[in-house]
Amino acid sequence: MALRIIFMGTPDFSVPTLNALAKAGHEIVAVYSQPPRPAGRRGLDLTKSPVHQAAEALGIPVLTPLNFKLEEDRQAFLNHQADVAVVVAYGLLLPQAILDGTKLGCYNGHASLLPRWRGAAPIQRAIMAGDTETGMMVMKMNKGLDTGPVALTARIAITPSMTAGELHDALSDIGAKAMVEAIAKLEAGDLPLVEQQSEGVLYAAKIDKAETRIDFSKPASEVHNHIRGLWPFPGAWFEAEVNGKLERIKVLTSAVSSGTGQPGEVLDDMLTIACGEGAVKLTRLQKAGGKPLNAQDFLRGTPLAQGTVFA
Repeated sequence: MALRIIFMGTPDFSVPTLNALAKAGHEIVAVYSQPPRPAGRRGLDLTKSPVHQAAEALGIPVLTPLNFKLEEDRQAFLNHQADVAVVVAYGLLLPQAILDGTKLGCYNGHASLLPRWRGAAPIQRAIMAGDTETGMMVMKMNKGLDTGPVALTARIAITPSMTAGELHDALSDIGAKAMVEAIAKLEAGDLPLVEQQSEGVLYAAKIDKAETRIDFSKPASEVHNHIRGLWPFPGAWFEAEVNGKLERIKVLTSAVSSGTGQPGEVLDDMLTIACGEGAVKLTRLQKAGGKPLNAQDFLRGTPLAQGTVFA
């Protein structure tokens, strides 16, 4: 017998889970998503979230409360008389009234191996820290920040060149399968819950713009992890003087290389840059307003001579 599910999510990361639950035959009685936001070059057009659009394509009603402070919003949630709520990157902390608002509770799909990387940016933080493994965890939610007991874990290796975008897509697919499996076990009354360990807790703070600038004084491995952990959003960058003008240049991809020099120094004509320890090769770059280019093509239009030092 299918469960009555409330789905709560916002970005494209959440869409595969919504689609997978619908395909599995569950009755998704409502979808909750963040309200439409300004978009477009002038910010005048309101754009529905990816989950909002996916739900409409499935013919599921969508609700977009700013929060659940209003009694009418809390009551509307209860009125669905759902068996369970499934939450994947919704973007709001849920009050106790909502956590208790279904028969079986709220289950969250979280993109880390809890208790490591609780919080807003677990994918980026795992790569930036040089982690070699992560995963998706299905967790029964409580009032804490990603502190609830874990029901199911799906692991994945983080390869040395994997970007945050690539890991995002892989975890999105893995998470959809894991949630379908967890909900099937829940429906059968066979979903064990294991409390999280108290050791190894790390918080994945939201990425701050101030930390996106590349610091070439760090070891090459850390610079490389910084670059791949911030691609495609918000992007790591450095500044260089081009034709007498200081320009911001984003680095899309890189590779750890060899070489020594002053941190930030261009060591050759292939954009190998000296770091505090070792060197990193910048393999794909993008100027502000320009298109992404591999290093060779980039250098044709933006000469960065050997011996140049990036501050």
